[in-house]
Amino acid sequence: MKNLTYALFLGALLLQGCAPSSPPEAAAEEQGPTLASYFDTTGREDVTTGGVRMIPISTPSGEFRVWTKRVGNNPTQKVLLLHGGPGFNHEYFEVFDSYFPAAGIEYYYYDQLGSSYSDQPEDTSLWKTERFVEEVEQVRRALGLNKDNFYILGHSWGGILGIEYALKYQGNLKGLIISNMMSSIPAYVKYAEEVLGPALPPDVLQEIKALEAAGDYTSPRYLELVHTYYYPEHVLRKPLEDWPEPVLRSSENANYDIYLMMQGPSEFGVVGDATLKDWDRTGDLARITVPTLTVGAKYDTMDPEYKKMMAGKLANGRYHFCPNGAHWAMYDDSDNYFRGVIQFIRDVDAGTFGK
Repeated sequence: MKNLTYALFLGALLLQGCAPSSPPEAAAEEQGPTLASYFDTTGREDVTTGGVRMIPISTPSGEFRVWTKRVGNNPTQKVLLLHGGPGFNHEYFEVFDSYFPAAGIEYYYYDQLGSSYSDQPEDTSLWKTERFVEEVEQVRRALGLNKDNFYILGHSWGGILGIEYALKYQGNLKGLIISNMMSSIPAYVKYAEEVLGPALPPDVLQEIKALEAAGDYTSPRYLELVHTYYYPEHVLRKPLEDWPEPVLRSSENANYDIYLMMQGPSEFGVVGDATLKDWDRTGDLARITVPTLTVGAKYDTMDPEYKKMMAGKLANGRYHFCPNGAHWAMYDDSDNYFRGVIQFIRDVDAGTFGK
């Protein structure tokens, strides 16, 4: 889950320019399909758009369109990427371009309704988890994904959406990846308040709490404190001036109206009237029977031990740990992150998962 303060400060970093990340090492030890087969577009309707399709979505408030982009071709491994926020977009997933093609995995960027390249209606009744689940199902059908090839990778809020989708539509899934998201918002808030907060210098935590109590979430001092003491420790473990450009761009382009309504403004959990504050599906995890990977990271805003526990509660779960990573472990612990994700997809595809 990411916060309002990203765009307010990180937009300035974009104007200043930032150092590019070093290119990551190849994660896949085995080669995927040949280039010819991986980029085969025979019969595809998205050839002239470079894989982009605007997909019509029916909602209780009318018809809209959402943006998707396909990369690659693999008849048995197709991953739909569900971004975080709510209200962020696909752009911070661009690191996947450095790993998934080498592994031969077909994947889909996707801006959820209200985000960036997709339509952005102002009707707040649309920002409900169950409505987003129906949107994902419509995207799946339009893209022709099914139980023989369809994987979801949901990061942060996308992990909530992935869990909810699986609880209703897991018959359409081949595998699920819950990345950097706990299955309980109250447990996430407790971890922030009892573990992450007290790990800050006492005077810093006291000042942050005082500013939050006063509602000063956008004050220069609040931004200074979280950017200095929190983001580089628990969100992405690099100095802010070295954060990857796709992360900064995604933050700058976020729809904060959706974010604030569903997640709220605090750095330490979901507060106030945010609609996600009571969400908890830990007791329902056993109902998810498709192969499922939970991804945790040592320095994450989400408790890594909780995500390990989630894997044990799932009917067919596996846990993958990133020892050097934070909330965006795909950037600050890239090789570990993608090694685990890619191996999970290969094992499910080969029928060896859980054996």
